Amino acid sequence: MTWRYCGNQIKLWRTRAGFTREALAIEAGYDYEYVKSMEQGRRKPTLRLLQVADELFEAHGLLLAAQDYLKPDRFPSYSKDYAEAESRASALHSYQPLFVPGQLQTESYMRALLGANCPPLDDETIEARVAGRLERQERLVRCPTVLFGFVIYEAALHEPVGGCDCMREQLNHLHNMGALRNVSVQVLPVGQGAHTGLNGPLVLLETPDHENLAYEEGQSTGVLHSEPDKVALLTQRHGMIRMQSLNAEQSARFIRKVAEEL
Repeated sequence: MTWRYCGNQIKLWRTRAGFTREALAIEAGYDYEYVKSMEQGRRKPTLRLLQVADELFEAHGLLLAAQDYLKPDRFPSYSKDYAEAESRASALHSYQPLFVPGQLQTESYMRALLGANCPPLDDETIEARVAGRLERQERLVRCPTVLFGFVIYEAALHEPVGGCDCMREQLNHLHNMGALRNVSVQVLPVGQGAHTGLNGPLVLLETPDHENLAYEEGQSTGVLHSEPDKVALLTQRHGMIRMQSLNAEQSARFIRKVAEEL
């Protein structure tokens, strides 16, 4: 909606000043279709376009002021409720079958994942997302009384995200984070046949008021559950996943072995 509103304002100012879209595109050094996409809200208006339009249409800073509202979010829109709940949780239990959970990712690993996004993310959005994940990680060290439990499917440890050096650094970081007294890292081994962990990732949260929440995330959606029946179901699944996983000590040795083999 912010993109659409800002793009519409550019169009209104352009029309009022008597300029064509072609003229604006030439002045800004953009393709006509690119400017059209920004005016229609299908692309985020760039700072360059705002600067040119503000000066060209004599908006006296009114268009340029929109840049403060166009800064990329640190989290995808569908996960904002979860991010807020996570930031105040008194306990967190996560299962991730595809990649290392965000709270345990190294910066190089983050950038490799974000750089593989489709459609591609712009540099500003990548920087914002990296900053958001690094901020989330601070709680693991800053809040030693908050319990964090992570179960990671073995396949995620073998995927060389960012290359072997990047993955080796990531595995060593996993090993070190698992040594914190409030952090537990477990590995769910492959080769068990059909099991509950194949249904996808999930996160269980407990709030300071002892409310239990559960979060499920897909390719482009995320749902934060508070209904007791749904939370209970996902809690049972997570319990089964932990039962089939290596314990913390076994997992630490396993992670170290995988890192040494890279």
